[in-house]
Amino acid sequence: MKKISVLLVILSIMTVLVAGCGGSQKANSPAPAPEKKSVKIGVTAGPHAEIMEVVKKVAAKDGLDVQIVEFNDYMTPNIALSQGDLDANSYQHQPWLDNQIKDRKYDFAAVGKTVIFPMGIYSKSIKNISEIKNGALIAIPNDPANSGRALALLEKAGVIKLKSGAGIKATLADIVENPKNVKINELDAAQIPHSLVDLDVAAINTNYAMVAGLVPTKDAIVIEDGNSPYANLIVVRSQDKDNPVFKKLLTAYQSQEVKQWINEKYKGSFLPTW
Repeated sequence: MKKISVLLVILSIMTVLVAGCGGSQKANSPAPAPEKKSVKIGVTAGPHAEIMEVVKKVAAKDGLDVQIVEFNDYMTPNIALSQGDLDANSYQHQPWLDNQIKDRKYDFAAVGKTVIFPMGIYSKSIKNISEIKNGALIAIPNDPANSGRALALLEKAGVIKLKSGAGIKATLADIVENPKNVKINELDAAQIPHSLVDLDVAAINTNYAMVAGLVPTKDAIVIEDGNSPYANLIVVRSQDKDNPVFKKLLTAYQSQEVKQWINEKYKGSFLPTW
């Protein structure tokens, strides 16, 4: 009986020790990381910064503090993001992002669309692209990025057909069908609005259209929409793309409140993509 009693005591002591060790391990286990409640986002000065100020107010209602950092160039926001000085940036479209990743080896990912500064096709002589005449004179920007964009828009409008796969990198040499034998001239993008009276049709970037007093949603006979690859994006480091904080940021950006503000502020020159 004495031996049994001693054995029971030993077992009781071991149970306490084991329980103690378990409690210690639980106490020493790493606590889950607290939910991030702020995000530092880089934007370029102008519309992107103005819109983000509205997003900041909407996000604050959901407990998210948006800290805005403005830049005056297109290179630094990606450098700052890659170095960890920013959590995200909002100023670039997919073609620009793709080139940056290719040239600078950034490990970035887009978490959602924001706005588009749409390229439009304009005319002083016709109201619908279907009215375009045989041999019509068309102007498109002469820089590679925007000439391909304009050709893709002309293809979407049914004016021409491009070689399969040419997409936004298309050149004049990629035109495989031109049923109305239109003549396409490449001109300096800034000069195209001033030449519109001498043209049948012209593809014009929003910034130059605005300077010329044109409103894309009102004056363009064909216009890009939110499905265009030129829609702007919120971009983060790839390792952070599933962080809930960016879902919260995107929800704030793509809110009805922000959409209404954009439509009232820019009156159809810049368009929400959601």
